[in-house]
Amino acid sequence: MRQINFSLIFAFGLITVFFTLENTAPTTVHVLPGVEYTLPLAGLLLLVAGFGAVSAWFFAAWTGMLNNVEQLTKANEFEAQQVRIQELETDLNRYRSTVETQLGLLPATTVTSTAADTDEASSAS
Repeated sequence: MRQINFSLIFAFGLITVFFTLENTAPTTVHVLPGVEYTLPLAGLLLLVAGFGAVSAWFFAAWTGMLNNVEQLTKANEFEAQQVRIQELETDLNRYRSTVETQLGLLPATTVTSTAADTDEASSAS
C-alpha cells in the first residue's frame, strides 16, 4: 500500500511540475471590485490547491473532534446504563430473597391441606 501511495504522490507532483513549466502566462484575478492581482496561472493553481488542502485538513480535524465527542458521550451513557443495570440486579436479588423469606414463613398446614384436598378430589372421581 505504501508503494501505491508513493506512486500516486510522485505522479501528482510530476504532473504539477510539468503544468507549472508549461503555464507561466500571467493571469489577472479579480477578488473584489477594484481589487485585482496578476499571477502566473501555475502559481494561482498552486495557491488554490494549497488553500483547498488546508480547508480539507481543517474539515478532517473538525470531523474527528466531533466523532471523539460523540464517542465520549456514548461511553458515558454506556457506563450510566451499566450502573443502572447493576442497581436493578441488586434490587431484584433483594426482592427475591424477601419473597423467599416470606414464603418460608407461611404455615405448612396450608400446603398439606391443599394437597389433601387434591388427593380426596382425585380418589372420589
